[in-house]
Amino acid sequence: MSRADYSGMEKAKTFIVVEIIEYVPNSVVIKTIIRKTTGNVSAVSFDSGESLAHRLVPFDTYIQIIEGKAEIVIGEEVNNLNTGQSIIVPANVPNTINANERFKMISTVIKSGYDDIPDMSLL
Repeated sequence: MSRADYSGMEKAKTFIVVEIIEYVPNSVVIKTIIRKTTGNVSAVSFDSGESLAHRLVPFDTYIQIIEGKAEIVIGEEVNNLNTGQSIIVPANVPNTINANERFKMISTVIKSGYDDIPDMSLL
């Protein structure tokens, strides 16, 4: 693992995301998959009854539920997501993630301000 990229997973090795993080009683567990200056990807597990209120984040956050069901409140709107469903939490909007039952998710943040970097998807 390179000190400069703070990745939590070994590069060039396959893994199953839902298996890299476990449930811990009465806890929210976060495992960084990859962290760069331009953003990060994390696997997160929530035990039943746990919640996480986010401060205002200046970037959009993509959330995908990979196991179970989650309640994600964005502003005042309640969204109930099941396994396989995703949502984008807009930047600078208060939000809370509630675990009415335990679940796992992937959180992806892509930071703005790097618009001069070439679009690699066109290659």
